[in-house]
Parts: sequence; C-alpha cells; structure tokens
Amino acid sequence: MVFFYYMENTTHYGQIDFNLPHDVVPLPSQGKFYKNKKQSIKVGYLTAQDENILLSTTIRSQGVVKTLLKNKIYEPDMNVEELLECDIQAILIFLRNTSFGTEYVFSLKDPKTGMEFQRTIELEELNINPPKYQPNNEGLFEFTTPRGGHKVLMRLLSMADLDLLDKLSDSYPEGMTVPIVTKRLELQIVEMDGTRDKEKISQIIPQLPIVDSKFLRSEIQLCEPKLDLKRIVTAPSGEKVEVNIGFGAEFFRPFF
Repeated sequence: MVFFYYMENTTHYGQIDFNLPHDVVPLPSQGKFYKNKKQSIKVGYLTAQDENILLSTTIRSQGVVKTLLKNKIYEPDMNVEELLECDIQAILIFLRNTSFGTEYVFSLKDPKTGMEFQRTIELEELNINPPKYQPNNEGLFEFTTPRGGHKVLMRLLSMADLDLLDKLSDSYPEGMTVPIVTKRLELQIVEMDGTRDKEKISQIIPQLPIVDSKFLRSEIQLCEPKLDLKRIVTAPSGEKVEVNIGFGAEFFRPFF
C-alpha cells in the first residue's frame, strides 16, 4: 500500500494561528478508535523551528516525537495523546520523507564475516498488515483466556500509554523488578469477567497463569493494523539479513 499525501491550501487549524502548507496523511487505523473517526489528518511540514527540537539533547526520544506531533498535526479535535502506534509511525514517515527524502540507510554487520556494511531502502511505499480481529462498537476486543476461562475486553494502547510504560522503570529503584508485563495488561484490559472496576482487575492480573498472560498479549498484538517495517537485505557475503525500521528521535537525527 502506498501512502499518498494531498496538498491543500492551509487556513487555520488546531494551535496554528498563521498560514502554513500541509498535506493530508491517511491513517492506517482508518480512525476507528478515535472519537472523531477521521480516516486522514492534516499534517504540516518540518521547519527550521523544528530543527531545534530534533537537535535537542535534553529531550528524551519519546518527548521529541510527542512534541513534533503536537506541533505538526493541524487538527483541533485530534488529541495527540490518543494516537495509536501505527498512526504515529505513518505521520513520522510522512514528516521524514517530505523533509529529507525517502532513503533510509542501515549500518549493518555481515553475519558471516563480521564486517560492517551499509544498505539503503526506500520508505516511499510501505504495506499495511491488516488486523486479525475487528473491534466491537466500543473499539474493544473480546477474548477468553485458555487456562482460567476469563472473559476479557481489551483496548489498544495509545501514545500516552506507551509513554507511561516507557517511563515506568524510572520510578523504580535500581535492582527492583519493574512490573512492565502486568502494568501493560492493566492498561489494556477494560473489563474482566463482567467487571470494569480497575482495582479488582489489577488484583487479578498478577495471578493470571503465564499461558493466559501470554495469550492476551499475543492476541491484542494482532488487533492493530501494522506497518510492515521489516526488510530483508543481502550482505556482501551473500547472507540474508533482516532489518527493522526504528522510530523516535533517531529516525530523524542521522541527517544532523
């Protein structure tokens, strides 16, 4: 699937009080999980002002991404914190492609010789892997765990959720186990066995058998449309190497 960007004349959008050029970016989620149900949104181009953000050494990677999205999304009814990962990725690819071009250079190591080499791929065209399941009218997904038989309603994680998980380890002393698995499930599970009481659900989750925990985590992964970010390249020795496109501030910083 190709991402097409449609040029428009800009008037007044969101936080922007002056005319700036923008394109319309289609969302892989098709807006199914947002209140406004928008299937595409207006996104501005990166400017010299944005270079200050990209070059900042005091803002962590997630902070750079969030700041860029808040500055570049020209939709007054679109909450950046609620964006899904697949839509964030589509917007970041648009910003990178329109500012720096579609080439993405990987520095890799030949698995046979151990020698470093570089390969370039094009980000102009990315396929979307469709979700395995469709949500209900609340945007939730229903599962029954294989071991405990718990009936569970789950939601996809937003940018705010991912940011919380990213910072979770910072709130725990060094050497203490960070409950990343259970916290993720607490964010994803909306209802369990008919109750939506978050306190009750948070008490049940740590006691779930591992088979049930792994089942829920793997199944919810199949519910969000995913950009195909994997590529197979050939090393100088002829060996095949799988690479993954990564995001965050590093997605832009190689140009600086």
